[in-house]
Amino acid sequence: MSAIIEAKELSCFYGVVLGLNNVTFDVSSGITGLVGPNGAGKSTLIKLVTGQLAPSSGELSVFGESPRNNAALLKRIGYCPEREQVPKDLKPVDWLRSLASLSGIRWKDTKNAAEAALERARLDSSHWSKPIGAYSKGMKQRVKLAQAIMHDPELVILDEPMNGLDPMGRAEFGEILKELSLSGASILISSHILHELEFLCGGFLILNWGRVLASGSQLEIREAMTQWSDEISIRCSDPIRLASHLQESGAIRGYLSEQDELTVWVKRPESFFEDWPRLLAECSTIEIYSLRNKNRSLSSIFERMTR
Repeated sequence: MSAIIEAKELSCFYGVVLGLNNVTFDVSSGITGLVGPNGAGKSTLIKLVTGQLAPSSGELSVFGESPRNNAALLKRIGYCPEREQVPKDLKPVDWLRSLASLSGIRWKDTKNAAEAALERARLDSSHWSKPIGAYSKGMKQRVKLAQAIMHDPELVILDEPMNGLDPMGRAEFGEILKELSLSGASILISSHILHELEFLCGGFLILNWGRVLASGSQLEIREAMTQWSDEISIRCSDPIRLASHLQESGAIRGYLSEQDELTVWVKRPESFFEDWPRLLAECSTIEIYSLRNKNRSLSSIFERMTR
């Protein structure tokens, strides 16, 4: 699969302030989550990809071309910034029509393009007659998304697009992004709402202090973290006896027992779960109520990698 975005020894500095430091990575098609704490370099990377900044050193290409001062390439990119930069006194269709005209869409076609984008962003048409300044935060986010996708870009860059959305709004926003992906658009989305990204993205790029800590699918990233043990929670009728058997068999590295819950640490979870039916059969009188891996979530991976 060819890369949409490629970086080779890419650095970007603001005077003596480090934005990105000698990073090499690639982003393929689909939905990719850009993850990192504040100051990690996410905004710098987005500005580089959208041509707002030039690299201090190294190379960055989008669809095989440099995005800096490249109007033809930028027409293939849609961008939804984090900041709320929308005119308060204009109605959404009027604002989107002006942006559509600036992007090269013929004026007579701008109204249809604006309305189609608002429909894709699922902003109810009953609100179109109101000025954007009267909108809620979530409604403004939909207008911002509409302007980013109005020209049918091949790559959509979204910087914290779910801020201000309630849980139902975030779920619907995720469905919109999945529809965009199915229609052929690639998406790079930066967000602090990790549990939403976990179910939305096929790949991740994790940054911290201007460096790439990991990239790839969630499973690929977790399996590369060989220095950490997985923490598995088992609720059962006899935690002490089960712990003793698991430890004697060499299946676990350690355990903690509390009431009916047993927490065990394993180095290779795949082997543990392969052996689990046999281990359970050897303790057949112990009732198992639940079993879950506590370290496979994106939040736990992120916390460990940035700790």
